[in-house]
Amino acid sequence: MRLELGKIFIKDVQFSDVTKVEKGVLYINKEELLKEVSGDERLKSIDVEIARPGEEVRIIPVKDVIEPRVKVEGKGGIFPGFISKVDTVGSGRTHILKGAAVVTTGKIVGFQEGIIDMTGEGAKYTPFSKTNNVVLVCEPVDNLPQHEHEEAVRMVGFKAACYLGRAGKDVEPDEIKVYETLPLLEQVKMYPSLPKVVYVYMLQSQGLLHDTYVYGIDAKKIIPTFIYPTEVFDGAIVSGNCVSACDKNPTYVHMNNPIIEDLYERHGKDINFIGCIITNENVYLADKERSSNYTAKLVEFIGADAAIISEEGFGNPDADLVMNCNKIEEKGIKTVLVTDEYAGRDGASQSLADSTPKGDAVVTAGNANELIVLPPMKKVIGHKEAANIIAGGYAGSLKEDGSIEAEIQVITGATSEVGFGYLSAKGF
Repeated sequence: MRLELGKIFIKDVQFSDVTKVEKGVLYINKEELLKEVSGDERLKSIDVEIARPGEEVRIIPVKDVIEPRVKVEGKGGIFPGFISKVDTVGSGRTHILKGAAVVTTGKIVGFQEGIIDMTGEGAKYTPFSKTNNVVLVCEPVDNLPQHEHEEAVRMVGFKAACYLGRAGKDVEPDEIKVYETLPLLEQVKMYPSLPKVVYVYMLQSQGLLHDTYVYGIDAKKIIPTFIYPTEVFDGAIVSGNCVSACDKNPTYVHMNNPIIEDLYERHGKDINFIGCIITNENVYLADKERSSNYTAKLVEFIGADAAIISEEGFGNPDADLVMNCNKIEEKGIKTVLVTDEYAGRDGASQSLADSTPKGDAVVTAGNANELIVLPPMKKVIGHKEAANIIAGGYAGSLKEDGSIEAEIQVITGATSEVGFGYLSAKGF
């Protein structure tokens, strides 16, 4: 499967009477955008704000981040199963408004949304302080069940990203990157002397607002399966969860999964990247056993020499991570794990809820319990009082001057478990 990604670099976002991209600026007709995303009776109001890098702006609480993209050539469209039909995506050509992002916020859904600061200390921890953010402020009707609230806001974000993405359909990209994965036997033959590497892509699927979707289907309903890496770039996998902000994979991160991008960069040089196996993160032991057995079987079946395994979330999913590691290693296949740590504010606690001697190659994305003070901002988009209840904060996190004392757990993307962030560690 071959996909061309045409990147249109966006340097600024402004409101205008016409939605278009011109000379690196995304112009937005606000009324037209609101018309595009409105109509869900579960939301009593939707508004649009803009937050640019370097501005003294805080977005809180952040539900999701989505990148505007549009299908230019090939089957299907962006976000199959939600916005587009369920045609298999990942081939042809897709244009990206690189440097722009849709951010959803509003009255809090649960307690595990996050914070994006566009400047200051907090901006150093989130990749979304570097994007020009189109913020959709979605306020629900009274007494709306949380799962319906999440669904309504999720769809607003997808609709907005597709609407904005269409502005780049006929724009000549600044850069075109080509990604290709052949059918398995052909892919193996292409680089027979290089080690065959597969990516085991664990998807959050514990339920109760801990959901990820694959072609519109809740991942907890799937058994582990093979997916072309290019399908991910077209939005085949999207976020629908409210896990802790620091290691949540917003939809934007799925669409730009850096593990997939890095494996493609090394493909044909020192590895043969043969594709992705997606699996879920379960609550019950029997389900964990089933999925990890199936994952290990698939890794063995396709003939991989090594596997990179990433998770989303912490605690319960650590058991899935370790079970996948153990069972793949037992088949003589090398593994590398990518995770973050909850080691306490002093860094002295056990980092993961589970561990194994076979997990001897681990990449850390940082300690989510590290304490930080976020300075006050001139403007807050959303609800500042959410700082007192989101995971990583506490009653009293929000100070009278508008500053926030909390763990970096509150910052969207701070300890991304696919490495879409800035924290890691070195061994000495």
